[in-house]
Amino acid sequence: MSAPLAERMRPKQLTDYIGQSHLLQQNGSLRKALDAGILPSIIFWGPPGVGKTTLANLLAQHLNRPFYTLSAISSGVKDVRDIIQKVETQGMFQQAGAILFIDEIHRFSKSQQDSLLGAVEKGTITLIGATTENPSFEVISALLSRCQVYTLESHSVADLSSLLVRAMKEDDMLSKRKIELKETKALMATAGGDARKLLNLFEMVVSTFPENETAVITDELVFQLAQQRVRYDKDGEQHYDIISAFIKSIRGSDADAAVYWLARMIEGGEDPKFIARRLLISAAEDIGLANPTALIMANTTFQAIQTIGWPEARIILSECTIYLATSPKGNAAYLAIDEALAEVRQSNDLPVPLHLRNAPTKLMKELGYGENYQYAHQFPGNFVQQQYLPDTLKDRSFFHAGSSKREQEIAQQIKQLWPNKREQ
Repeated sequence: MSAPLAERMRPKQLTDYIGQSHLLQQNGSLRKALDAGILPSIIFWGPPGVGKTTLANLLAQHLNRPFYTLSAISSGVKDVRDIIQKVETQGMFQQAGAILFIDEIHRFSKSQQDSLLGAVEKGTITLIGATTENPSFEVISALLSRCQVYTLESHSVADLSSLLVRAMKEDDMLSKRKIELKETKALMATAGGDARKLLNLFEMVVSTFPENETAVITDELVFQLAQQRVRYDKDGEQHYDIISAFIKSIRGSDADAAVYWLARMIEGGEDPKFIARRLLISAAEDIGLANPTALIMANTTFQAIQTIGWPEARIILSECTIYLATSPKGNAAYLAIDEALAEVRQSNDLPVPLHLRNAPTKLMKELGYGENYQYAHQFPGNFVQQQYLPDTLKDRSFFHAGSSKREQEIAQQIKQLWPNKREQ
């Protein structure tokens, strides 16, 4: 039986690798390390099908390093220690340090991750871990501090189009077929940036045509076949589509739809912590100042489901989901920090006004650090007008109220205190 197209099309060398140009282009951080012949321990974080496993293999090949691989689903502490011992034993015969690749490292328990620490710290192995989950939550801090985290991005339409062209030209099986790519919109939409999903779906569509006929690929055909194989796969496939529908239903205040998508995730065996983290994000991003209690509710939910677990955790998640969906919405805090970050990146390191600077030494005081600072609590209402932003931004406003009642009240309060504040 032939391997799936996605497996057959794995690149054989780093120059054939498609995507992740932000890491591998001339000035990319990973490219600089490779050019210097240096490879730190790494955590690759990104959605399924973006090339985490492939890139790890190619890095080892590029640097001519011994390469060992484990899956966190089926491996334990003993497997980790066996490889470390093997590397230590063979160390004197190896010209370069060995690489240990662990797929789905977020599934390793604390004790399993602890077993890697010594070897990573001593440089016995260079660790490359792959995860679809935020490593800040899923990788222990001691191990995370010893690794460089690289975020891998979903493939662009251009990347995926290149993959299709290459597959039709270079794959032993597809290159013998007559294929007409009449439409590709459905292929791209269904893949959602996942190269593995794209290639395997493409192969399935082509296989529906007899070998002696031209395979005419249309959007209608692709959507029809894709719908027939819809299922929830917490390790890929619909994982991100379902959570997207869940969050958008909460944002759109449709509690019934939100609970339905929640049920799809629960029935599919989703990790309750994954769902609870998304509720936390939704509470801050989509509700925010319109109802600050939503964030408290979501945080309490996150803590509660770690204590309770399935099946009762479904009730807690449902309660929070319905609460967030029916809560007033506002995203002013979310927009404010993004606007402020954009300003920081554009204007770089503007100087802190002298009166706001810390003055721990005599010299700093003589230079005027902290001079003329007015302590707000010494004034009526615990407020006094003085400049807190850098000179070039002194009257700049980053908070812009939406239509929610609470955000409008906050905007009115800011206007009363700071009448000279202006929009960008």
